[in-house]
Amino acid sequence: MLTKRVKMRTLLIGGAITLFFLVLIGRIFFLQVVQGDFWHETAVKQWSASKVLRAERGAITDRNGKELAVDSPAYSVVVEPNIIAQRGTAEDVVKILHEKLGVPEEKLREMVVRKYEKDSKNGTYKKGDYSVWVEVRPQGWKIDGDLKAEIESSIAAVRQDKGLKETADIGIVFDDQIKRFYPQHTLAANVLGFVDNEGNPKYGIESYFEKELKGIDGKIAYQRDAKGVELPDGKSEIVPPKDGSSIQLTIDSTIQYYAEQAAKKAFEKYQPKSISVIAADPNTMDILAMVNMPTFNPNNYSDAKKLEDFNNLAVTAMYEPGSTFKIVTLSAAVQEGKFDPNDHYQSGAIKVGRQTVHDVSRNWGTLSYLDGVKHSSNVAFVKLGMEKVGTNKLTEYIKNFGFGEKTGIQLPGELTGVMNVTEKSPLIDQAAITFGHNVTVTPIQQIAAISAVANGGHLLEPHIVKSISNPLTGEVEKKNDVKKIRDVITPETAKAVSGYLEQVVSDQKIGTGRNAYIPGYRVAGKTGTAEKPVDVKVDGSAYSKSRAVVSFIGYAPADDPKVAIFFMIDEPNDPKAGGGSAAAPYVQEIMSQTLEYMGVPKKFSDTEIQSESQNPDSGSALLKVTAPNLVKMSVSDAKAKLLDEGIAYEQVGAGAAVIEQYPAANSAMYAGQKIYLLTENKEEMKVPDLTGLSLRDAVDILALLDVSISTKGSGYVASQKLTKDAEGKRVVVLTLKSAKSTVTGKDDPEGADISTGGEAVAEEPEDGGTQAEGSQPLVEGGTVAPADPAPESEAAPLN
Repeated sequence: MLTKRVKMRTLLIGGAITLFFLVLIGRIFFLQVVQGDFWHETAVKQWSASKVLRAERGAITDRNGKELAVDSPAYSVVVEPNIIAQRGTAEDVVKILHEKLGVPEEKLREMVVRKYEKDSKNGTYKKGDYSVWVEVRPQGWKIDGDLKAEIESSIAAVRQDKGLKETADIGIVFDDQIKRFYPQHTLAANVLGFVDNEGNPKYGIESYFEKELKGIDGKIAYQRDAKGVELPDGKSEIVPPKDGSSIQLTIDSTIQYYAEQAAKKAFEKYQPKSISVIAADPNTMDILAMVNMPTFNPNNYSDAKKLEDFNNLAVTAMYEPGSTFKIVTLSAAVQEGKFDPNDHYQSGAIKVGRQTVHDVSRNWGTLSYLDGVKHSSNVAFVKLGMEKVGTNKLTEYIKNFGFGEKTGIQLPGELTGVMNVTEKSPLIDQAAITFGHNVTVTPIQQIAAISAVANGGHLLEPHIVKSISNPLTGEVEKKNDVKKIRDVITPETAKAVSGYLEQVVSDQKIGTGRNAYIPGYRVAGKTGTAEKPVDVKVDGSAYSKSRAVVSFIGYAPADDPKVAIFFMIDEPNDPKAGGGSAAAPYVQEIMSQTLEYMGVPKKFSDTEIQSESQNPDSGSALLKVTAPNLVKMSVSDAKAKLLDEGIAYEQVGAGAAVIEQYPAANSAMYAGQKIYLLTENKEEMKVPDLTGLSLRDAVDILALLDVSISTKGSGYVASQKLTKDAEGKRVVVLTLKSAKSTVTGKDDPEGADISTGGEAVAEEPEDGGTQAEGSQPLVEGGTVAPADPAPESEAAPLN
């Protein structure tokens, strides 16, 4: 019986063991064979580790290689509630981050005690545990190194106060990041766009060329043990990142700066809705400057007041241009042989069907067509466009000049404008397009069109990207060369039109563009003042009497153009502001600075020289000789040469040889102008005492030393102060006083106009003649607004 029980137990135990091994073998078979691939992959994942090797975003530079957008190190602020709870540093962390980042204290107190709300998938954290990583967004997201250093200094103070080690963690750490940085801050911001903190490109070049700029991330993969140490015989793989391509723009930072400074002045004076400025090389259609006001700082894009601040008005603004559009009508009339500058017509008003188109002035009487161009007479252009050229032919020219189609510039959001007038349109609409109404254009179309006149008749595709290069080798992958779209007028026509547009500026009596005149440079241009359309007619008019777009467009030198400039002010706060009085002076400022920066010599006409001889106290600086080459000569030899030629000089520094000179060799010298001889390294030289010098002499010396200048008052240097700008460059602030106050020590009487050095000069209406009190409607019973309304008086600009 006992034996039978033993046998039974043995059988049961053996069966159980056998069954266990069968189940175990079956499970092993299932895991290794049936699910073998799955568990192999899982094991490999546990052994494997990888890191992303981030590609560097391509840099954006100006045409001279100056960096406008680059990747730079950044740091995101993180709080660690688990560490803060252990250290008892909650209030310290709140105080530091509130003071340094401006984060509300209530928000920070919630962050420093944050806990997990639910278990993680792998059960590592239990409900109720303090969080280990809470990012402080948005204020602490991708801060710069300077701000990080300030926070670290405050952290060190807390460590010392609590008696902690220098490396002790108080609950604030930094996550290394990469941030897009814009070294020139607001310069060309609307052209560049920006990359947000999430790495998304917005607007401008950053958005349009995202594919070329962003690059391709790489990775490094390896096998590791349970402690995370790389296995010596493990497999590893390295895929290097491919950095983004570098983009060189056609923008010149110096010209961009000139344009932005002028736009800022206009914005402060007229408080408009917006300002748009474009400068271009008319021979290549390289965009040298493109400005928008208001603008923003792409480093702090969240501070922008409204979304419209990000727009690039050069390509996204559509408006009725007014009289600047008359350039197309004039070109068409000249090309068709319909423009006789000496032919006459009756100005003032012209019947168009049942309606009447008026000039700004009814007092001009009978005019030659050339004087009509100078006066910006609407009647003249209606007769030229409708009667002489014809609507169908004129609209062909308008389209050939590029209006109604995109220019193809490499910027996002470009609009086409609208031009729908034909011979079947109402007569008043046909008349309106001859002087820039009932047609909408963009600023980039305007600059392309006038450049076609400037360069001899060739409509060129504007471009803002000069080249795209490989970031490693520097090899140019793509280069944008001059691209002609079509010829719109002949070189002979272009030359003739340039001559007429030059007289719009040079005729200081009736030329509407006279405020753009620059002595020594031949400037061609056209003013424009267009009242803006309204949704509901007021007093029978579809145009506003209080909202206008004023502009000036021109180029120089007229006989050999180097730069074309467009300047538009949208809704200035002065109802008397016109294209000639408000926009032209700023074009003059940008143009004169740009031409001198380019090294274009001044060439004075016989009339200018005669005017100077008749008015020796006028302050004009006229051409006398070309500057001799003195560089590398000994100071004694240079002085002897200048004395022999009767040229005044001034030595700057105590060296024995001439290192540099101003004006440069072979450039224009003007009556009474000195040559300044630099004899020491300008970067190491102290700024000399300029007290008592004229502003012109002071500017010449500081230009030679590459020192920027800021002035207060007018006249002669009374005192000077050396400081530095945001980039660390030297800036001299000069306080100027009149010759009388400099000698007597007494200030000028109150009320003197410092900006002009005397009384303000009354200016005639922009379109000549006298402006009737109250603006007269341009079209009786029609829908067309006045072109170029003129102010009754305004201070003459300082040349």
